[in-house]
Amino acid sequence: MRNSFPLWKNLLILAVLALAVIYALPNLFGEDPSVQLSPSRGAKLDQTTVEKVEKLLGDAGLKPKSVELADKRLLIRYAQTDNQIKAADALQTGMGENYVVALNLAPATPDWLRALGAKPMYLGLDLRGGVHFLMQVDTDAALTQAEERYAEDIRSLLRESKIRYQSVDRDGKTVVVKFADLATLGQAKDIIKREVRGLALDIQDTVIRGNLTEPEQREIRRLAVAQNITTLRNRVNELGVAEPLIQQQGEDRIVVQLPGVQDTARAKEILGATATLEFRLVDTEHPTPTEESKTPIGSRLYKDRNGRPLLLQRKIIVTGDQIVDSSSGLEQQSGSAAVFVTLNGPGSRKMADVSRDNIGKPMAVVYIENKAETKEVDGQKVTTHRKVEEVINVATIRDRLGKRFQISGLDSTEEARNLALLLRAGALAAPVDIVEERTIGPSMGKENIERGVSSNGYGFVAIAIFMIVYYRVFGLFSILALGSNVLLLVAVLSVMQATLTLPGLAGIALTVGMAIDANVLINERIREELRMGISPQLAIYAGYERAFATILDSNVTTFVAGVALFMLGSGPVRGFAAVLCIGILTSIFSAVVVSRALVNLTYGQRRKLTQLAI
Repeated sequence: MRNSFPLWKNLLILAVLALAVIYALPNLFGEDPSVQLSPSRGAKLDQTTVEKVEKLLGDAGLKPKSVELADKRLLIRYAQTDNQIKAADALQTGMGENYVVALNLAPATPDWLRALGAKPMYLGLDLRGGVHFLMQVDTDAALTQAEERYAEDIRSLLRESKIRYQSVDRDGKTVVVKFADLATLGQAKDIIKREVRGLALDIQDTVIRGNLTEPEQREIRRLAVAQNITTLRNRVNELGVAEPLIQQQGEDRIVVQLPGVQDTARAKEILGATATLEFRLVDTEHPTPTEESKTPIGSRLYKDRNGRPLLLQRKIIVTGDQIVDSSSGLEQQSGSAAVFVTLNGPGSRKMADVSRDNIGKPMAVVYIENKAETKEVDGQKVTTHRKVEEVINVATIRDRLGKRFQISGLDSTEEARNLALLLRAGALAAPVDIVEERTIGPSMGKENIERGVSSNGYGFVAIAIFMIVYYRVFGLFSILALGSNVLLLVAVLSVMQATLTLPGLAGIALTVGMAIDANVLINERIREELRMGISPQLAIYAGYERAFATILDSNVTTFVAGVALFMLGSGPVRGFAAVLCIGILTSIFSAVVVSRALVNLTYGQRRKLTQLAI
């Protein structure tokens, strides 16, 4: 009897291992400390900008390793972290406020590997360094905002239906609508029940009391967290933080991880720079005063981007949270940049009513931003919040506006795109508080990598010594198969662009320990067959065939446990479970297929095989 694989199977195994080498290779080249330059507020990023940056850095004695222009960003690579930080400071000063400067770690993968689509794994916060925040969403504030919207919607609905009411107010968490008589209440009751679906109504005498239903409360809380996640993600991406992690934890908490950011105060400023928008009519009946104290009743003084004063009415038409979609484009008549806005139902009704009654009058878009600023007071860092309000656009109402309308008068198409992004995800649905923060330095991250790799290396060497001493040549086959398992695991994680964390490194170490179990089972089974007196070739065949069921059973049970951990766990637990599950699949392939291919190539073709080195 001979043990051999057909040629196609041997070639397939070689192809799989060759691909594994290619896609695991980028992880050996490390990363370059880099500075990322991104445009903001319509700034341009072209070859002229590249030349300006190179001259600026050259004059400062900070010549970069390379400068790459791609994906609307400029990546300046350095060999040392010190030059990276100095270059970031020089660019921050020299390029002005129209460009966002962010520290980055760019993969140093060679061009030929990049051309094949080979990329290294991402490194988690605990390996790369950066800041971690756990944020609590104030969903009760979202409920309060919803109650205020319902009250305003009922007022608009009753006015539109020409039903007289005495008052529509909020009493705690209840919307209270008062009428003069029962007949009027009866008319209003049917309309409110038909149009306002999210309130549970309670009618007493001439008063209708409405409270948010339980399903509506749950939906508002869910949407508040979801919208805040979208807002934070877009804001962080806009500011150029590389590979941020922003995800929900529990019902009302958000985890934000910003790799590479070491300044906690700067990170808080990024997260605090969330914005909202308000649409207001311009007060054309009164002259514009120079001081806020001289504004007429019912109006308020604002300033535009150039610092010019504008007098706007206090009554808000529509706020940013009533915008469901926006996109940038060109105005048909003039061809200038414009933003096309889509409102929700209540917002479109308000806009239609106000615009119908104010055709020919100007309407302003007010941009409101809460900025977190950290200052050092008496040796301690104190964070304060500053509210910035500016008018970004004033346009004349030409016709009745409805669910979809456009904002024109913008400086460029780039500004239109930025404003469209802001309108889509610029408003926080509910306030957030930072309840936990951690900063992990790059040196600590580097130490974690070294320790994690060392622990895996020591474990591998210890297993190799034991297997070779105990199983001789078959132990060597087992170690080669184990090496291919690690290679396949790293390659799969790299192709998936998975984020490697300390728990992930622990998962690799556990996989290495578990993977050798399969080879131990196979080797012991071959020994047992040899003790029974059967021929070496038959012992090899029987050892692999009869051990496979046991190997499959033990790995399937572990795989099920790993899937359960991934589905029920969160954060580091899910990372550990993902590596464990992938490692189980690669270990079965390496232990059963790769090791058997090595055994077949060594012993399979020998006709007069009398003994095995096992």
